[in-house]
Amino acid sequence: MAKVAIIGAGSLVFCKTLMNDFLATPALAGSEYSLMALTHTRLDKIHSFVERMIADNGVDATVTKTTDRREALKDADFVVVMIQVGGVDAFKVDYEIPMKYGVDQCIGDTLGPGGVFRAARHIWALMEIAEDMRELCPNALLLNYANPMAICCWALGTIPGLQYVGLCHGVQTTMDLIASYTGKPKQEIDFISAGINHMGWFTKLEHKGEDLYPMLKEKFEQPEYYVNEKVRGEVLRHFGYFMTESTGHLSEYLPYFRKNQKALDTYCDEPSFGGETGAYYKYCADLAEKFSVMDPLSIESTELQPRSAEYASHILEARETGVPFRFSANLRNDGYITNLPDGCCVEVPTYVDRLGLHPTTVGKLPMQCAALNMTNINVQGLAAKAGLEGDPEALVQAIALDPLTASVLTLREIREMVSEMLEAQRQWLPQFEGKSVRATPAIEIPKDIQPVEVPLDPALAIANRFGKLAQA
Repeated sequence: MAKVAIIGAGSLVFCKTLMNDFLATPALAGSEYSLMALTHTRLDKIHSFVERMIADNGVDATVTKTTDRREALKDADFVVVMIQVGGVDAFKVDYEIPMKYGVDQCIGDTLGPGGVFRAARHIWALMEIAEDMRELCPNALLLNYANPMAICCWALGTIPGLQYVGLCHGVQTTMDLIASYTGKPKQEIDFISAGINHMGWFTKLEHKGEDLYPMLKEKFEQPEYYVNEKVRGEVLRHFGYFMTESTGHLSEYLPYFRKNQKALDTYCDEPSFGGETGAYYKYCADLAEKFSVMDPLSIESTELQPRSAEYASHILEARETGVPFRFSANLRNDGYITNLPDGCCVEVPTYVDRLGLHPTTVGKLPMQCAALNMTNINVQGLAAKAGLEGDPEALVQAIALDPLTASVLTLREIREMVSEMLEAQRQWLPQFEGKSVRATPAIEIPKDIQPVEVPLDPALAIANRFGKLAQA
């Protein structure tokens, strides 16, 4: 049966969730699970807990542990990646330095300064994993859970022959919201979601042939519904389509919602990741502090629970049984969305069976939806380049194109911020060794300076003369 390598098993709570899903899937009986983490501190805890899960539930499975990634990957059929390079220490830099410069992030793991630097840390590690897979398990499927999903999968998509897919739960959780707002059973709603990770668009929402958009839009005109998702609600009201990511995330991807205090007070004042400043970093730091003095698995039951909304176990089940499973996959755009660039990472409806992944061709997104996606794709492409090549200038340029950052900082301020972040994170960015952000000091312009006279083409000179007359 299958061997499943789990890289980053020290993510205790999420690893426990996925292991519950795997062990609760009858089609995966007899599988071997190799848990890998860099140190034994958390690895021993999750290994012991999974052993108890197997024994207490009488599951036919084996679990091993190792701090050697190559040992975990050898002969694997599936590789599940849930790494967080630098942990909370790196995340602190991602949040605090941009905040000092005035870039107010809520989540900071997908776009913006935090997302770009997280990508640089993860791309290096993902390239090493992929290189080991080429040697040790060339036919394995890599299931990536590491954020920023789109940038990481863009980088993975540059590796010839690698079988990979990026997985998120934004579509599933958004469908819970849509079902609640429309009063229709989730399993009865037919939908198409396509775009990029954390900014996928529901281009179709139907219940037994009835278009649900009129009802959904009407709900978002009612304060008691609108207040739950102000940012997503505003994007729906102005751009016409609902998307897959929450207010906390989405407020960072666009320039409208976090650029000043008025915008923050209007759209990002709700608790629980409703957009408040530093919500996710503070949550992670708090959890890290708690987990340093207690084992979160000590209060968890080993009794198997119904499978979660995560896709991973269903993908493995489909590969093992041949029974197709439909999900939203993050993959290289090979013509699946025709008005987004080939080679970028898109999130599209995909089927999986014993023969592999079968992405569907969506065609064109509505023009305004593709345009908003492109504001993020421009950042993602340069961020992937920076991470792959260790290029500090690409780091600067990626963050300079970030919609939120560009709405509050000048180019020189962005360069200074990126330089400070790079220096603070060097220990997690080996591809940037010996490289620094190029300094571009401000040019002092004396008050009495006379501009250099530049001769103009006669036609341009006439236009210039009219311009001076208009000014006069």
